[in-house]
Amino acid sequence: MRYLVTGSQMKAIDRHAIQVVGIPSVVLMERAALAVAAAVEELAAEEEKPAVERKRPAAEEERQTAGAAAAKRPAADADADALPASAHIWSVCGTGNNGADGIAAARILYNKGYKVTVLIAGDPQRGTEEFRLQRRIAENLGMQIVEWRDFLPGRCDILIDAVFGVGLSRPVEGEYREILEMMGNAGALKVVAVDMPSGIHSDSGQIMGAVVKADVTVTFGYRKLGSALYPGRDYCGLVKVCDIGFPSEGPGTLDQGDTVAVTFGKEDLERLPKRPEYSNKGTFGRVLVVAGSANMGGAAYLSALAAYRMGAGLVKIMTDEENRQMMQQLLPEAILDTYRDGEMEDEPDVFHEKVERECAWADVIVLGPGIGQGSGVFELLREFLTNAYVPMVLDADGLNAIARYPELTQYFTENIIVTPHMGEMSRLTGLTVEQIRRDIAAVAAEYSATHGITCVLKDSSSVVCGRDGQIYVNTSGNSCMAKAGSGDVLTGVIAGLLAQGCEPWDAAALGVYLHGLAGDRIRERNGSHGMLARELADEVGRIGR
Repeated sequence: MRYLVTGSQMKAIDRHAIQVVGIPSVVLMERAALAVAAAVEELAAEEEKPAVERKRPAAEEERQTAGAAAAKRPAADADADALPASAHIWSVCGTGNNGADGIAAARILYNKGYKVTVLIAGDPQRGTEEFRLQRRIAENLGMQIVEWRDFLPGRCDILIDAVFGVGLSRPVEGEYREILEMMGNAGALKVVAVDMPSGIHSDSGQIMGAVVKADVTVTFGYRKLGSALYPGRDYCGLVKVCDIGFPSEGPGTLDQGDTVAVTFGKEDLERLPKRPEYSNKGTFGRVLVVAGSANMGGAAYLSALAAYRMGAGLVKIMTDEENRQMMQQLLPEAILDTYRDGEMEDEPDVFHEKVERECAWADVIVLGPGIGQGSGVFELLREFLTNAYVPMVLDADGLNAIARYPELTQYFTENIIVTPHMGEMSRLTGLTVEQIRRDIAAVAAEYSATHGITCVLKDSSSVVCGRDGQIYVNTSGNSCMAKAGSGDVLTGVIAGLLAQGCEPWDAAALGVYLHGLAGDRIRERNGSHGMLARELADEVGRIGR
């Protein structure tokens, strides 16, 4: 498990290390500068390789968010000469401690023979003590230090972005907007950002008016939350988290502080439920999938398949009678229980008894994929919500019904997991998709806390919020997963983990990670375009084996 911190949390950690523990700020800064300089040297060495060996895209994709003046770099010529060891480096430095890091990194590179120019962005008279110290050292060494307006642009091979870091809290305007636009037009082959790309909010990942796009972001201590959320994640490039000496345990550290977001890596595959040898199918739980209106059984099949692939011992599909033949052909391993269209209205007592029986059988219930929005959906949801005493994953049409009939939320319990995509979350909350995107972690956390449930808000960086304030931000997955049925597979994966004993938030967070990891493995093997949702389910079954 890896922490994702906000800007204020990182500043608190920094203050504690300096003021309480007694680590001199200049020591932390020197280690940070060494990490930045190492990243720059690595890029310079990569560019020195012959063209056939270099991993350089044929063209630079221009990414610009609506309303934002994104910094744009011209594509590198595929036949460009390799960089010499003395690459031309610009270090564009603000007057805060992020800028001080940038000057110190420039000094380290200068002492190794690189051609370095330090450009000062902002009023030097208002610089921090650390900024003034690093500038004075650089001047004593005879380095070229120029205020950005006085600089006559020349060759720039690698640009170090050290303007804002995690301190940005308001839109970039005026002179600073001009600075970021100048950086975008520098023609640099590579950009290294110090802590965060300038123009990205360190908490929400939002573009604050103008932005610099990095190839590598070198961050210190912990990854910043905004670098894991889109669009910020798109502008960070490769994120390198470097240890510069912050204490990892004790008072003033993350394990003693406020709620901290986390993400998972491959080391978290250890969280997969263990499977004892002395066991039977009942050992690994029973999943009931209530899904699929007449002739719309694909969602039910995908959720049930994924629950089996994730390790559930028994899966039963409760679906419309019209889907019986398809289910028997596609997934003969599943148990079937069907109902007729109109049965809820025509024979409510019979249907009620059926629901009671199935709820008593199940260890986990999936409710909603493909059930449609017909006249009986309200009664269907109410029957299950009032009779189920086991964990339940509410998805798709189940969520649309909740949005239409918000009184159903009175039946929510702590065992509920909802899995809305952005459109469904908009319907549930009344917020526009654009409003949600401004801070999806905050929106998911509020919905979770309001209803006392676990919320999985699906996006390119999905967020999982628990009723006790836990926040998980997913960093696995890719665009090849943007296919019909992918969400149904995720629902089944989460259900399979619940069936094996995982708590709701743990199952949701691990399920989202595994789902994305499966997509990453498929893309690596097969490319970005041809994946089908059922392949995701199959791949999940191979992870950790």
